[in-house]
Amino acid sequence: MKRYILFLGFGFSARALARKLDRAEWKVNGTSRSADGIADVEACDVLGLDFSTLSKLPENVTHVVSSIPPGDQGDPVINKLGTELARRARQFQWIGYLSTTGVYGDHAGGWVDEKTALTPNTERGRKRLAAEQEWLALHRAHGLPLHIFRLAGIYGPGRNTLENLRDGTARRVIKAGQVFSRIHVDDIAGVLLASMARPNPGTAYNVADDEPCPPQDVVTYGAGLLGIKPPPEIPLEDAKLSPMARSFFADSKRVSNNRIKSELGYKLLYPTYQDGLKSLL
Repeated sequence: MKRYILFLGFGFSARALARKLDRAEWKVNGTSRSADGIADVEACDVLGLDFSTLSKLPENVTHVVSSIPPGDQGDPVINKLGTELARRARQFQWIGYLSTTGVYGDHAGGWVDEKTALTPNTERGRKRLAAEQEWLALHRAHGLPLHIFRLAGIYGPGRNTLENLRDGTARRVIKAGQVFSRIHVDDIAGVLLASMARPNPGTAYNVADDEPCPPQDVVTYGAGLLGIKPPPEIPLEDAKLSPMARSFFADSKRVSNNRIKSELGYKLLYPTYQDGLKSLL
């Protein structure tokens, strides 16, 4: 029997994983708010679903990946499908919830791992933490085979510094001591596959590469690859960022990826942003 994976939120990371699944072994479906997302026939071999009209999960689903962001009323998947997820918990082989490293909050450039206290200092981080807790409650109460993946800053084909430099939107915004972690979308897909092969329900995994660094370093390196002059440095206070963009500078930390290596045996395809950008060039 084919395994059947349902992506609740058929976005950038979901499509990267879907493209890696052998269709001889997997049936793939997903929900999207856009026609382009559900019509991505390369990645999704079922016509697709509209989450707003979804009343229950399709029969025979064995794997679920949820990446729909939480709102003011909590996690929309739990709100709509939580009772069904609980009732069918033992039917699922594996469930992944895609969260964010923002749940750790600010650590002034220090290292965090999965045992670090969760102290988000942005509204977005607090909502993600609340959503994690909602999913974990289903795991603890009903045995839902849940795995949480805390993703660093995502980049990949069509969404990266090289594209921003080419279209003139790249900026070198400077905040003293600021450090980010990031991850190539193909490594997200690889980690999820590794977890499916070695399920350990109730576990959280940081998904980040080996080289956290100041954000301006990535822009400078990308400009060098393209053979162009990097954009000028702009102090954060002068950058006129949107509230969303500014919120990314509220947290400074280095995210440890030791667990995906030691427990899942995962070897990064792109251990550094240099590796990732060179491949994208």
